[in-house]
Amino acid sequence: MADPDFNPPPKDWGARTIKRFGAWLDKKMPTRASMAKNRYLKPIAHRFLRSDLWHFNRRSVPRGVALGMLAGFLIPLGGQTFVALFLALPIRANVPIAAVTTFITNPFTYPFWIAVAYQIGKQILQIEQGSSGQTVHEVVDTQFLSQVAQWLGWFGREAAVTFFGFAVLGVVFAALGYVISSFGWRWWIGRKRQSVLARRRAEQLSDGQ
Repeated sequence: MADPDFNPPPKDWGARTIKRFGAWLDKKMPTRASMAKNRYLKPIAHRFLRSDLWHFNRRSVPRGVALGMLAGFLIPLGGQTFVALFLALPIRANVPIAAVTTFITNPFTYPFWIAVAYQIGKQILQIEQGSSGQTVHEVVDTQFLSQVAQWLGWFGREAAVTFFGFAVLGVVFAALGYVISSFGWRWWIGRKRQSVLARRRAEQLSDGQ
């Protein structure tokens, strides 16, 4: 993804940051060769090796980011990458981008996201149920916890609230990721073109002298 020919001016910190991030992605992204050798994907690897799923363009990259974000929050650890790969097929999202983006949730960040998801789910469900005179706890108790031990009921209630929070996070981050990556891609291409044009003008001036 990173272009070695793209050399932004020394003071253009934004462009240089994007270039460093692109270089980091190049190191972390799965390759077609590694995916073909993966023992879990080997029986269906040919489906993920289609060239159109590995092109970086203004459509496939935002789709890959949005898909990776959604899978990262909705699917438990260990399975989100595989789900993102499967979903990349019908929507023609960029496979390596989708795979890397799922790592927004990982063993190091998951405890933080659990806490955030629980608070989000609790607040939203309380607001929504407030108009009917019931709290989120009363609603969940009525639906799921009848005749069940109290400790098991507590676990089910908190898990349901947290899962709802993860669903909200997945949708919000997928939408934001799509919009930001779309504008970021256009900005990157624009800066890249400007750099090429500036280099060509400099070469023409040097040739004229």
